[in-house]
Amino acid sequence: MERLSGLDASFLYAESSTVPLNVCSVVELDTSTMPGGYTFDRFHDDLASRIKALPEFRAKLADSQLNLDHPVWVEDNDFDLSFHLQRIALPSPGGRRELADVCGHLVSAKLDRSKPMWEMWVIEGVAETDAHEGGPLALMIKVHHSAVDGVSATNLLTQLCSPEPDSPPPDPVAGPGNATGLGIAAGGLVKFISRPLDLARAVPATLSTIVNTVSRARSGTAMAAPFNAPATRFNAEVTAERNIAMAQLDFEDVKRVKNRFDVKVNDVVLALCAGALREFLRDRGELPDKPLVAVVPMSVHDTSDRPGHNQVSGMFCNLQTHIEDPGERLQAIAKSNTRAKEHSRAIAPSLVLDLTQVLTRAMFGFVLGVAGHTSLTHTAIHNVIISNVAGPRNKLYFLGAEIKALYPLGPIFHGSGLNITVMSLSGKLNVGIISCQQLVNDLWGLADRFEPELNELLGCRNP
Repeated sequence: MERLSGLDASFLYAESSTVPLNVCSVVELDTSTMPGGYTFDRFHDDLASRIKALPEFRAKLADSQLNLDHPVWVEDNDFDLSFHLQRIALPSPGGRRELADVCGHLVSAKLDRSKPMWEMWVIEGVAETDAHEGGPLALMIKVHHSAVDGVSATNLLTQLCSPEPDSPPPDPVAGPGNATGLGIAAGGLVKFISRPLDLARAVPATLSTIVNTVSRARSGTAMAAPFNAPATRFNAEVTAERNIAMAQLDFEDVKRVKNRFDVKVNDVVLALCAGALREFLRDRGELPDKPLVAVVPMSVHDTSDRPGHNQVSGMFCNLQTHIEDPGERLQAIAKSNTRAKEHSRAIAPSLVLDLTQVLTRAMFGFVLGVAGHTSLTHTAIHNVIISNVAGPRNKLYFLGAEIKALYPLGPIFHGSGLNITVMSLSGKLNVGIISCQQLVNDLWGLADRFEPELNELLGCRNP
């Protein structure tokens, strides 16, 4: 068995009927590259052969009433792919709005915790074509956040894919094994007893972070401050209904802007999000005078030796939405991001992991309750979650079908009802946007701003 880390388990405890905590992707496929062509039965069989190499897709939760620590992952000995793989068709005319509507509905539902926590929906009828005759196909992939973060989800997808359409499946990989209720409880007792050691490790790093942050705030070198964001329509309570929208940009154009302004790709991504949000809110007469604040998750997979599938930290970034000129806004974002990154580097990369490892189940409930109440009754913690995930540079084939687009979708929360996640893949920058239908009934007004924002940055005078 494999015990969930504190951060992994937090996504179980924070989930509710209105806050499903899944990491999702909408994938567009070209079936004309599939050896032998597409049929659902062939798709099912090919996926089954590849899941033998992915123990994460065969692991389910197990727990015991006597367990004082977090649940564990165990092998699902009765794994049935038919439960996880579903097949539906788009309504006419099968365009991007119909695809988004269907996927928004699928995203809204929680995953069954008695099974491995993932689903894959094969969506036929894209653009009113027949995938059996080489037409496009779409997928909606859902994996629970307790099992993956953005980087590990990308790694899983990469393992499902191949660099060539006819590559053989990888060799099988053993799963996490089995566990008895007594074994789960005994291991939980050991972890519970060792919590003072976890606390001793987390306290010095926490105190150092507080002192460093206060010093940076006084000197003006700190990242954007939380609990200081202006209120927007997205900073409200969410319902269960989700809506999504998507955009795709030429990644070479993004790199041209990066090189022209001598900034990072992430700076350009944040500038595109900032510009799109600025125009979206301005068109509705809702643009705050204060700049919007984004929380940006950061992977610590390369620097952390802590257990768990979720290995993330994060930083708060000023989106400079009070600046009208796109070029000046990008430069201001890059400058503030430099401060934010330096501040973030001064924080122990495993601090979030260590702090969550200290909390018990009851403590998680209290902390999450306070956080949710604070985000709804006080100044917004932040306005938007923006995540930038680097994907493979070369073409990828999903069971032989070439991936033409992959739009990642992260979770939203009460008081934080907008998530923009982008992924670079095969020369494209794919933008996935998710919110709550109650907060905004049409996200396409935001998604369709990304390409004009990129064009404006390409047309800016040399800085």
